[in-house]
Amino acid sequence: MIANSEIEMDIKLLSPNNFPDYELIDAGNFEKLERFGQFTLIRPEPQAIWNRKLPEAQWLKLAHAKFKREVQKRSYRSGDSENGGWTKLKPMPDNWNISYTLPTGNFKLKLALTTFGHLGVFPEQAQNWDYMYHQLTQPKFKNAKILNAFAYTGAASLAACIAGADVTHLDAVKQVVNWNKENSDLSELDNIRRIVDDAPKFLRREAKRGKVYQGIIIDPPAYGRGPEGEKWILEEGINELLDLCSQLIDKNNFFFILNLYSLGYSSLIASNLVDSYFEHSQKEAGEFYLKANSGVVLPLGTFVRISK
Repeated sequence: MIANSEIEMDIKLLSPNNFPDYELIDAGNFEKLERFGQFTLIRPEPQAIWNRKLPEAQWLKLAHAKFKREVQKRSYRSGDSENGGWTKLKPMPDNWNISYTLPTGNFKLKLALTTFGHLGVFPEQAQNWDYMYHQLTQPKFKNAKILNAFAYTGAASLAACIAGADVTHLDAVKQVVNWNKENSDLSELDNIRRIVDDAPKFLRREAKRGKVYQGIIIDPPAYGRGPEGEKWILEEGINELLDLCSQLIDKNNFFFILNLYSLGYSSLIASNLVDSYFEHSQKEAGEFYLKANSGVVLPLGTFVRISK
């Protein structure tokens, strides 16, 4: 349908050297052992179906807290409540801060022991923060307008802000949009427009208004609910979502990032979806993963990144 350059499959690895405040220590037996700043945590990981490399006694010796799900689900969203609980194995606070450094500045992220097991950051996404920063510091992207949809607590929004972009931060969950404001204040950054809305509804309105963005990043969940109970199912809504993004993107000068976390959706599927709606001159697609200190490799979602 649309002629595009041949796909370049590129599996990305997040090196701990690029993110000193994060470390994957080990993963296995459906759990992962991670360090965030000065605190080490055990959390569920449905893709870690192999046996852990390190003995359980070492996990428990290192960990400050462990999260256990009360009800098993395929996936979780940030607005879910009472999905599990934390057991503190050593003294630690419920909230603390970490930071991430880019060439011209750094941003801070508040982390929290939430009832749904998330902490406020997805470390593998640091690859996208670096990618966005590199794009936005090119002269052609000076004063670019960026849309971060399904934006969560918004580390990508902060990275774009440091690079000088005018950022729209969109999420359906008010608490994580407010969390982004806390992160922005901690980082002493502004120039972020925050919207609490259902993503497809907002994008439809933006398309009718004739709005144009030079960069869009979308991170849709497998399923979820909007602020007014709007139902979202990835396979039912992803084509409309990409169509709307293609209407909003600057046709001559842009970058676009699609992340998919749903089990069973390969990077080739994501690549085919993007090719259906966008003309581009450069593309990379593949799988984000983290390599643990123990040597095990943990896959954490697929991506497609294009630019023109």
